[in-house]
Amino acid sequence: MKAFTKKIVLENGREFYGYGFGADREAINEIVFNTSMVGYQEIMSDPSYTDQMVVMTYPLIGNYGMTDEDYETKTPTIGGMIVREYNDSPSNFRYTKTLNEVFEEHDIPAIWGVDTRALTRIIRDEGTQKVLITDAATPREEALRKLAEYVTPHDMVSRVSCKKRWMSRVPNHKYDVVAVDCGIKYNIIRLLNRVGCNVTVMPYNSTAEEIMAFRPDGIVLSNGPGNPEDVAPVIELVKQLRGKLPIFGICMGHQLISLAYGAKTFKMKFGHRGANHPVKNLVTGKLEITSQNHSYAVDVDSLEGTGLTLTHVNLLDGTAEGVECAADGVFSMQYHPESASGPQDSAYLFKKFTKIMEDHKNA
Repeated sequence: MKAFTKKIVLENGREFYGYGFGADREAINEIVFNTSMVGYQEIMSDPSYTDQMVVMTYPLIGNYGMTDEDYETKTPTIGGMIVREYNDSPSNFRYTKTLNEVFEEHDIPAIWGVDTRALTRIIRDEGTQKVLITDAATPREEALRKLAEYVTPHDMVSRVSCKKRWMSRVPNHKYDVVAVDCGIKYNIIRLLNRVGCNVTVMPYNSTAEEIMAFRPDGIVLSNGPGNPEDVAPVIELVKQLRGKLPIFGICMGHQLISLAYGAKTFKMKFGHRGANHPVKNLVTGKLEITSQNHSYAVDVDSLEGTGLTLTHVNLLDGTAEGVECAADGVFSMQYHPESASGPQDSAYLFKKFTKIMEDHKNA
């Protein structure tokens, strides 16, 4: 058996040894787990994973490589990845690079050979916590000292949001949409394009005046990393524009809309990350299998008196998965209707958004 090269040290003192791949450097992040069986490329390139070390519960990662068309951002900002078995010889006619090569290119550390089942149970039972990936020879006491000194950042959205506006256009478009970029996934833009929307992606701190200058038919508030309460500019933006334009919130966008209407959010014990979370649509009674990635949720009880109605609920733990203010043309989802990766049960929500925009145009 070859000697271990890396280890991870948890905030609770537990150590797990393995073999490094990707960037050869130390990193401290929040440790979380994702239960998806496929989609590691979309996961590692999702900006919502900024400063998070993701434990993949599926035991084999890397086996189909990385393809140029499937990224969710140009510059991945995931903190790192922890896997049971890493395959560096992909079998896929579409692949152009290995996962290891992409991690090296973007300076992202990773480790394989770890007991991911035991690690996932610790996160599930104790909650998310800080984790250090370091050299196997690093003394435990030194590692714990570094973890104790590490302060979780609150500037993640400002780091991943675009700095200048950019556009994604389609021929014969029907609607002009502004997407407020808190860490937007490309597939949100792709699906908006698919339903006839020209999309202008703008920085998270854009003002209402800057957005209205584009004369949009509607606004999309994107997903993003960290605590939604740290993203005050977007909360204020919703307060200014609600009722004036249709607004569609996704993931963090859902939380920001809820905060703007006066509801409250809270940090979950270990969050929702996976591609098979069952959600009930309370309007139709139908069940949707959804893709999810979030640490925070909206307090259901706090929705009372805000003007928002609960429209979707998670069947695993009863948390809020969707809210709506029909009078204002505002609705939002906690999960990811654009998937990437995951089931496509909820793609209808993009057509719902276009219908609200059409009704608003004709009002």
